[in-house]
Amino acid sequence: MRDCLNHRAGFDRVLMTVAATFLTVSASSALAQDQARSSAAELAIEAAIPRPEPANVPPPTASDIKLDTTATVHDSASEPAKQPVQAGAAPAADTVETKPSDVATTPATEAPKSETAKTEPATAEPAKADTATATPAAPAAPATAAAPAEPPKEIAKEPATEPVKAASNVPAADQPVADKLKDIIGAKTSRHFDRKNERAAVEKFYGARDFAPVWTQGGSLTAAAKGVIARLKDAASDGLNASDYPVPDFAAATTPDALADAELKLTASMFDYARQAQSGRMHWSQVSADILYPEHPVDPSEVLTKVTTAADASAALDSYNPPQKLYKELKAKLAQLRGQGDGPAIEIADGPALKYIPARGKKQAEVVVEDPRVPQLRAKLGITENASDTRYDATVAEAVRKFQNGAEMKATGILDDKTVKALNTPKRDKQIDVVLVNMERWRWLPRDLGAPSLGDAYVILNIPDYTLKVMQRGEQVWTTRVVTGKPGTHATPLLTETMKYITVNPTWNVPPSIVYNEYLPALQQDPTVLQRMGLKLEQNRDGSVHISQPPGEANALGRIRFNFPNKFLVYQHDTPDKNLFGKEDRAFSHGCMRVQNPDQYASVLLNIAMPNEKYTPERVRSMYGKSEIDLKFPTPIPVNLTYQTAFVDDGGKLQFRKDVYGRDATMINILKNNRGKDLEAIVAHSQPSYSRPATTLPSGVAVANNGGGFGSSGPNFFERLFGAPTPQPAPVGRRPQQRVFTR
Repeated sequence: MRDCLNHRAGFDRVLMTVAATFLTVSASSALAQDQARSSAAELAIEAAIPRPEPANVPPPTASDIKLDTTATVHDSASEPAKQPVQAGAAPAADTVETKPSDVATTPATEAPKSETAKTEPATAEPAKADTATATPAAPAAPATAAAPAEPPKEIAKEPATEPVKAASNVPAADQPVADKLKDIIGAKTSRHFDRKNERAAVEKFYGARDFAPVWTQGGSLTAAAKGVIARLKDAASDGLNASDYPVPDFAAATTPDALADAELKLTASMFDYARQAQSGRMHWSQVSADILYPEHPVDPSEVLTKVTTAADASAALDSYNPPQKLYKELKAKLAQLRGQGDGPAIEIADGPALKYIPARGKKQAEVVVEDPRVPQLRAKLGITENASDTRYDATVAEAVRKFQNGAEMKATGILDDKTVKALNTPKRDKQIDVVLVNMERWRWLPRDLGAPSLGDAYVILNIPDYTLKVMQRGEQVWTTRVVTGKPGTHATPLLTETMKYITVNPTWNVPPSIVYNEYLPALQQDPTVLQRMGLKLEQNRDGSVHISQPPGEANALGRIRFNFPNKFLVYQHDTPDKNLFGKEDRAFSHGCMRVQNPDQYASVLLNIAMPNEKYTPERVRSMYGKSEIDLKFPTPIPVNLTYQTAFVDDGGKLQFRKDVYGRDATMINILKNNRGKDLEAIVAHSQPSYSRPATTLPSGVAVANNGGGFGSSGPNFFERLFGAPTPQPAPVGRRPQQRVFTR
């Protein structure tokens, strides 16, 4: 009986096990087939997929997962022998008798596969619908609660590996320096760069290269660094101070901190050199209010890129110096003055005064004296023609006169004791200073002086030399003498503008400064003085006064005016007073420039601007009359007013001219006595005023319009001179003057 009961109990346990297993497998199959109702089970299956250990490994894909074929009911029936190996209920399977009913319930061996089935979310066949409820799958839900947290952990860990990838672009030997550079450049304050644009350029440049140093590699200087250092140390050859561009001691920089600091210091010195080589050590506004040149600042980003990528970094940095021929000639003469490549000193012996007397008609013949010192004098003054000639002729006398003029001596052309002393003991230091400030002024000028579409044509006027030249394609096309402004308030300004048109038969609109400072006071003494001078006075409704002179032969501007509108209200023009062109010093005007041969000048400019028109001086003169004629240029021609007290002439001789406006003295003083100050800062000056205050005229003064002129809204002097953007209304009771525009 006991055996029977034991047998009965064992049989009951087997039946219970088979039933439980069948229900579990049915529920799992239903969950796998019903996607819309088994989200929790699906998550449980996905959570069961093996995950890689935390490492720099990408998440697994479907192709990485090996399918478990035993997860399906259909396959497990064909391989019953393998189930006990994978199932935790293997002993129960051993007690099952091989009855047909047992074989039919073979899925009971899948009970322990409820866990392994989680690794195969797609093994169940969707076509087989299972009516079993999902209730048995509920216990799997808690298991899936923690499962979704695994993928986010892996995703969070992956970005941590990115800095390693970025740092791989920097050589291992330079990585410590790159780290220091990143720290320094990323700091809110910087002791290396004061200018915002330079700081921004450094951040962009070094950031793009992962902060790898550019001047060193493995602690050694690169070729680019050697080129930059060589150029900075040779700054004096371009008239700059090498001490303004300190070179760090890379040899003493043995730590990443020191190398990073040296890296940025060299970059800062390179910026300073490029900026001052291109625009000057001092801004032109530091010198005078009557200077106006266009700004051409350097771009720090462009400097970094250009210098660091150039085959020759020294030449790339040198390219920021002025490219003009006259600048390069001054640079060569500076080297000679400093004793670099200069020949032996030539001493002129004492002796009697030498004077050349030119012939004066048939009554007085030319007087030429001979002296054994003349060949030495020729060599000293750079006269290569007839170098051994002992005659003190016109050529030698003219060279002596120019030397005296440049040395601020009385230009007599006579070789006296004072001149001999000046020749033997030249003020070399002063000459060097004069050359330096002239090189500095070249930095203010535009890099391209001319108009590219016109063969780089331009006009350049040298105030201290009183000469004007027309240049095209690098060659002098034409030149003439000029008269410039008086020193002081009437000094001719330094500027760059574009000549837009020429006016034949111009009206002279008297500048307000002359009207109120000269003519109105003269009217108090003589109310008829303007009438006798051929001038016309108009008084506007607001009480202001305008004085003009109609076109004509006696007009103060002569027959032609050359217009390049500017805020200083100056221009170039003809003059009825030709005698001043014969003088050596020709600073006599109120600021405008008088041209000796205006008809030739006009034809040269018109043929550059309009070559097909074939203008000649005769054609220009044929336009002379009483009506203004404006000849407009299709392409404006640049005009550059310069102040060259030191220049190299066509014969290669260094010439000096008087500092007629004191510009040299001012600049030398600034450079020598203002070290450490920011000389590149712009100094604000008062702007020219075109206002005309109300004036009470004395009795007896003839007023052309009898008070019927413009009111306070009438054209100012600039508009009268160069024209206004829009036509102005005609004065009451007066017909507007006809202006003829032609090409």
